[in-house]
Amino acid sequence: MGRGKLRIYLGAAPGVGKTYAMLSEAHRRVERGTDCVVAFVEHHHRPRTEVMLHGLEQVPRRELEYRGGVFTEMDVDAVLDRAPAVALVDELAHTNVPGSRNAKRWQDVEELLAAGIDVVSTVNIQHLESLGDVVESITGVRQRETVPDEVVRRADQIELVDMSPPALRRRMAHGNIYTSDKVDAALSNYFRPGNLTALRELALLWVADRVDEYLTEYRSEHRVSTIWGSRERIVVGLTGGPEGRTLIRRAARLAEKGAGGEVMAVYIARSDGLTAASPKELALQRTLVEDLGGTFHHVVGDDIPASLLDFARGVNATQIVLGSSRRKTWQYVFGPGVGVTVARESGPDLDVHIVTHEEVAKGRGLPVARGARLGRSRIIWGWLIGVGGPVVLALLLNTIDLGLANDMLLFLAVTVAAALLGGLLPALASAAFGSLLLNYFYTPPLHRLTIADPKNIVAIVIFVGVAVSVASVVDLAARRTHQAARLRAESEILSFLAGSVLRGETSLEALLERVRETFAMESVALLERVNDVEPWTCAGSVGPDPSARPEDADVDMPVGDHMALALSGRVLPASDRRVLAAFAAQAAVVLDRQRLQHEADQAKELAEGNRIRTALLAAVSHDLRTPLAGIKASVSSLRSDDVAWSEEDQAELLEGIEDGADRLDHLVGNLLDMSRLQTGTVAPLIREIDLDEVVPMALGGVPEDSVDLEIPESLPMVAVDAGLLERAVANLVENAVKYSPLDARVMVAASAIADRVEVRVVDRGPGVPDEAKDRIFAPFQRYGDAPRGNGVGLGLAVARGFTEAMGGTLNAEDTPGGGLTMVLTLRAVARRPGMAAPSAVAERQAS
Repeated sequence: MGRGKLRIYLGAAPGVGKTYAMLSEAHRRVERGTDCVVAFVEHHHRPRTEVMLHGLEQVPRRELEYRGGVFTEMDVDAVLDRAPAVALVDELAHTNVPGSRNAKRWQDVEELLAAGIDVVSTVNIQHLESLGDVVESITGVRQRETVPDEVVRRADQIELVDMSPPALRRRMAHGNIYTSDKVDAALSNYFRPGNLTALRELALLWVADRVDEYLTEYRSEHRVSTIWGSRERIVVGLTGGPEGRTLIRRAARLAEKGAGGEVMAVYIARSDGLTAASPKELALQRTLVEDLGGTFHHVVGDDIPASLLDFARGVNATQIVLGSSRRKTWQYVFGPGVGVTVARESGPDLDVHIVTHEEVAKGRGLPVARGARLGRSRIIWGWLIGVGGPVVLALLLNTIDLGLANDMLLFLAVTVAAALLGGLLPALASAAFGSLLLNYFYTPPLHRLTIADPKNIVAIVIFVGVAVSVASVVDLAARRTHQAARLRAESEILSFLAGSVLRGETSLEALLERVRETFAMESVALLERVNDVEPWTCAGSVGPDPSARPEDADVDMPVGDHMALALSGRVLPASDRRVLAAFAAQAAVVLDRQRLQHEADQAKELAEGNRIRTALLAAVSHDLRTPLAGIKASVSSLRSDDVAWSEEDQAELLEGIEDGADRLDHLVGNLLDMSRLQTGTVAPLIREIDLDEVVPMALGGVPEDSVDLEIPESLPMVAVDAGLLERAVANLVENAVKYSPLDARVMVAASAIADRVEVRVVDRGPGVPDEAKDRIFAPFQRYGDAPRGNGVGLGLAVARGFTEAMGGTLNAEDTPGGGLTMVLTLRAVARRPGMAAPSAVAERQAS
């Protein structure tokens, strides 16, 4: 049986009609013949919602007693036994009454889904766990009933039930949501127009994010390359210059104007040479864009405008922000520049913003490294000068007689110009064509391809030799420039890779994503196998449809004998494989490091377990045998027929047996608790409770006159496991009483500070030095030279373990005037206005 499907109706506030929409959907399904039942729906005495329940089968609820009242909850077992096709479960974030099968209703829903039952549910945006702080800042009310975002995100369908704030307030005023005695208070507090507008915006944005995830998956699966302007995504093109920070801030302001806007800064390094960008400046710009909520990307591309547009279309961007060119006016002779080219080729689906800045027309601070080739435009100009230049020069010289020597120097100048622009071949063509023109027009006999004077032959040979030499030097310089630029490009990429390691970016997925971005690939996978005959397995991958075998990939880079990096998307030139090899080696190192770290963690756990077992054996061998020996001796004495014990002696022996049994019970309890903590089996059941219900019960193990208790009634509730808290406080109090003088009472006081509650256990004992305050919480530690019969040293370790399991902290401080104070800090839960310590589990959130 497969897993059931979850459909959620999401609303911005109570009363928008989520439950009504859910019941309407149920009626539609019943009419189509679907087996649909109501597992739990709360109509809150709203007539229209209550009417919608008619005609639907309802599974009887389970009744539970709590604090003298009777509450009803969904009967999970009954729903599972009924096994319908669809179950309606209202209020997904609801907290169940203690004694229920699960703590939260969404956990009940998970059981139904696992059993193959489809579930239709409802939830308000304020109950999403990640939005708790935002909702509190808007409404002033902290939502105590929440559901993890991931539970809602995993839903197969999410439908937004929307209503404008004025319409919702009218529903409230007409009594369609709350009873008439609550309408005025609700309209003036939670249901204020500003609150409802902000909550509505949260709901719309959250659903938009979810829809955007679906859209990204669809575009990836169907290889959609055109831009769908579903939301504003702004790409910032960075050159590494100081103007980048201005562009990032400008893009951030553009993104703020549209809800849900994203900023993605991209630095494109050309594989045929990089502009000399400052690594420090790039690091500052990366930090700035991340601080503003954007992302930074590093991409390699031969054609910067094309690479920028490909990146923008790949992320479905709607706008590109570029800076005005830093080139000087005369430099535009060599081309229009990146900004103009991007604007011309962006098409109708991309808006291009050219932003002015302080560096406009100031030139580049560092020289630009040329590429592997001289460039198409330079080669074209080289051929034009090499072929057309001699013709134009010959026409000019036919009108002016400068002499053969000057004519040869002018033709040589044209050849040098062709070499400087176009390299070797245009220069050779210019030398050959120029020599023919010199021979034909200016070497006697004129207008014939013959030379009468041997001196002119030498001159023409020297002319051709000089032309070829200059062209060779220019071509060699171009190749050396390409090699230097290529090496600099590789060094910057490798430097970035090393920097990512130094920054602690050791996640395999992050590294593979960096490979995918750097080489503009669709997917990257790290594959491995045990030997040459075993199949390949994927150790990690990014991107859609990663290759399952190296031979299926467009590019594969072996890493050792049984590991390979497989890239899909395009074929890489051989010159890029050296950098790819560095990435592959780093990926293997990261994978080994992750596995070694996992093995080290396991070894640490084993070593800690061995240490605990050794200490447990030591405790059993001595600390448990001592009270057992005392109990055995007392029992043997009482059963002896040789001695006639008086009533006082018998009472004393019985008291010794009782004390020994109590010590055994305490020791065994602490040992079991410690073993639970060490094995990770402590699963706290967090509830919202009052401290005055738990702390007094923790004092049962100490004399009545040894503790003063101060728990104010005005304290907020705390989110804890009552049993774990009671045991932790009991251990702290017993420890404090043990070390306090007989005439000094231990103080247990609680107070509220900001969003937390502190429980302080204060004693007047000898205290603990600062360097030993953390050590006393380690297992099997006793303070000073305390005798072994006083315990195995687990009380404080158990107390801290239980406290941290509940999300709190436990620390030791000095008591003013002498002694030790244990400070137990817990998370407070704010009470709603006008409510006196209600039980959260008894509340029903309006839907």
